[in-house]
Amino acid sequence: MHELPKLPYEYNALEPYVDARTMEIHHSKHHQAYITKLNAALEGYPELAALDIETLLQQVDTVPEKIRQAVMNHGGGHANHSLFWTIMRPVTPAVGTGTEIADNAPTGELAEAIASAFGTFDAFKLSLFDAGIGRFGSGWAWLVVDSKAQAGVTGRSTPALSVISTQNQDSPLMQGLTPILGIDVWEHAYYLTYQNKRDEYIKAWWNVVNWEEVARRFTAATITAAIA
Repeated sequence: MHELPKLPYEYNALEPYVDARTMEIHHSKHHQAYITKLNAALEGYPELAALDIETLLQQVDTVPEKIRQAVMNHGGGHANHSLFWTIMRPVTPAVGTGTEIADNAPTGELAEAIASAFGTFDAFKLSLFDAGIGRFGSGWAWLVVDSKAQAGVTGRSTPALSVISTQNQDSPLMQGLTPILGIDVWEHAYYLTYQNKRDEYIKAWWNVVNWEEVARRFTAATITAAIA
């Protein structure tokens, strides 16, 4: 049985960029609803219920047609939000100021891979911004690892990075891709603070990205691709 993951921070920890009330509703109501409905769909299918959510979505084409759409909708919602919470973190004040935030950007191999794929970090941010703004209605914008495509980074071959968007709660896992960063562009993720200004929400959201977690996911995806 799938359960609601505990957040690694308090509901107000991402303010002023993501407000506490939005976080509370988003986590305890929306995410919980996906889990409740996913568990209901999997009743009577113990072998599927025993799978972790990532494996279930990677194998969604083998799920009985009777429950497949429910698993895609609610399982996708569970997986997407579980990742979303972990790739955000409280804002770190800039040294010596106590108020301004420090530069928030990836480093190391992830930074190299982003530069290889997009040219610059700013070009990557623009690509994700465009994906989020361009998603009509509800959905997500993602940075994904494609283990089938290869990119040269500092003299070696590694899985390629790309930006995609998905509708509703579709997960990149269903396409054989590994998401390492994603932004929720459903209105419930930002409306209380930003109303219909999705662009302002996306720009503000960069301040709370947890690049250490994104890098960890990138490394894990790279290792998995090398073993496969």
